[in-house]
Amino acid sequence: MLVHDIPEGEVWLTSCGRDVTNKKPTEISITKVKQFEGSSSFVRRSQWSLDQLRQVNGIDPNRDCPEFDLTFENAFDQWVAGSAGDKCMFVQVLHNTCQRYSAERKPEFVNCQSKLLGGNSILHSAADSVSSAVQKASQALNERGERLGRVEEKTGDMMNSAQQFADTAHKLAMKHKC
Repeated sequence: MLVHDIPEGEVWLTSCGRDVTNKKPTEISITKVKQFEGSSSFVRRSQWSLDQLRQVNGIDPNRDCPEFDLTFENAFDQWVAGSAGDKCMFVQVLHNTCQRYSAERKPEFVNCQSKLLGGNSILHSAADSVSSAVQKASQALNERGERLGRVEEKTGDMMNSAQQFADTAHKLAMKHKC
């Protein structure tokens, strides 16, 4: 997720690193990186383990805004996500990750919309949307396959008819030649 550092207006990428398996990853990190103008690569600036995260402040739970703060053991950072939707997705993924993998002390989530902390609403909504799109694409693909099958069948019939016509024309030509 692209976010901007408030004081300097620089572009940063923040990510939650985690394994795709069901096993607990050895370490989960939140990494702050910088992308320099004109470059496609990123440079790591700071990195914190998930266990160092103390507080996620959503700034205002009553309005959709892209700003949020992260407080770590020895650091405080102000962030602005690319959009309010990006912030919501990040906060929800971060909350779910903390609930699942944080050791003894879970970070505090303050001023965050309750829908982000109560479950997987945004994630489920995105998954449902993707699932619906996949189902529609699959149905369209099946229908296209059926139409192609009918066209292939008609093409075969036309080839047989053309061959029969050619054979009949050849026989007729041979008959009139004699």
